[in-house]
Amino acid sequence: MVSVVQNVAIDCADAYGLARFWSGVTGRPLDPDAKPGDPATQVLLAQGPALYFNEVPEAKTVKNRIHLCLRPEVSRELEVDRLLDLGAVLVADRRESDGSGWAVLADPEGNEFCVLRSESDKAAMESRP
Repeated sequence: MVSVVQNVAIDCADAYGLARFWSGVTGRPLDPDAKPGDPATQVLLAQGPALYFNEVPEAKTVKNRIHLCLRPEVSRELEVDRLLDLGAVLVADRRESDGSGWAVLADPEGNEFCVLRSESDKAAMESRP
């Protein structure tokens, strides 16, 4: 017997607003019944668990103990720029001059997440002499 991960729960101050941000990040829709002011909603991912946003009274105060790592379909640099335009903030730049590494960003409520190299970024780096 095993357990299946149903969703990844993210505490927040504005469930609908933060879900809209993550809907833009993932290109996946909000729950069809979601509306502004809902205390909880989710983003329906194509595969795997849903991202579930739940309003809580306290603000985020420390580093996340769990975070999402994103592997973009486009280059990491293009994706970082797109996410910054959506409202993310660069927290730490762990990108290396050889193309390895990752970028640590935060969503509009300060939840950290990483942007890894895309598969094409990895292939280009591996084909270098």
